Amino acid sequence: MQIKTKAIVISTLKFGEADLIAKCFTKEQGLTSYLLRGIRKSKKGKLRTSMFQHLSLLELEATHREQKNLQFIKEAKVYQLYKTLHSNIYKSTMLMFLSEILKSAIQEEEQNEALFIFLEESMIELDETPNFANFHLLFLVKLSRFLGFYPDASDEIATYFNLLEGRFETIEMNKYCIQSQSSELLKYLVEGNKSYANVETLKLNQSKRQAFLEFLMLYFELQLQGFKKPKSLEILQQLF
Repeated sequence: MQIKTKAIVISTLKFGEADLIAKCFTKEQGLTSYLLRGIRKSKKGKLRTSMFQHLSLLELEATHREQKNLQFIKEAKVYQLYKTLHSNIYKSTMLMFLSEILKSAIQEEEQNEALFIFLEESMIELDETPNFANFHLLFLVKLSRFLGFYPDASDEIATYFNLLEGRFETIEMNKYCIQSQSSELLKYLVEGNKSYANVETLKLNQSKRQAFLEFLMLYFELQLQGFKKPKSLEILQQLF
């Protein structure tokens, strides 16, 4: 089956001497792995390794075969050329972290157009904004909605966040019920569906930012089977 679809590059893996396997989240087919033959040695082909950097936005013409783990790309082009994401060291580090998160977190292969649009719009905003120190924090909170465990903050007076159940409680139900500055920040971000611009107005120092990120990593670990902290987390925390 021949398809045309938008795609966002989640990760790549060197294969053999010249090939590359690119895992992409596509708008039409969901999570798909593509075998790119000879791309690492080809200098004149239609496909180039530079197209498949972390979270690049592509338009693909591809062949999809049922019951096959690896599909094939006929043509690809970058439809949104990033201005800063791959050249700004701070943004590229954040990009690496987010791509590792998505590689571990997106486990369903089915089409999810809403998730694709969220990823597309978020990456474009990160590319264009000059202020992004808190971007990844809100991104993770928003991402949890599409993964099925968006925090329930419907109880207005509850102050304990139950990491196991994904909701705020009025009392400590178990050892994973947390009442802290991190739980307060989470409730603020969930209430009113904050924007990336909103979150940059928060006065968070590095210590508070790191504590909240560790809090979110534990939440993801408890909610997603097989989820692992990104290797780039330590580098990210040195910068933010």
